[in-house]
Amino acid sequence: MTIAGFVAQFRRHPITTAVELGSVLVCCLLFAGTFVLLSRGPPMGRGEPWLVLIGVGVAFVFFWTVLVPLYDRFR
Repeated sequence: MTIAGFVAQFRRHPITTAVELGSVLVCCLLFAGTFVLLSRGPPMGRGEPWLVLIGVGVAFVFFWTVLVPLYDRFR
């Protein structure tokens, strides 16, 4: 996809394009965060960074499995 094609898609469907682009960004951040945390070793103490990573992942799954279908249904 070219940049012009992306801009045209964004103009036709701004919400859908923003959600999909945001999802790609969240997936990349979750992957990078997992890689960084694994390279630091097992969690010590309370493990707040791991809890943040898991919380972001749970919110992402909740968004796609609950909120997006509800939006599609009532739109």
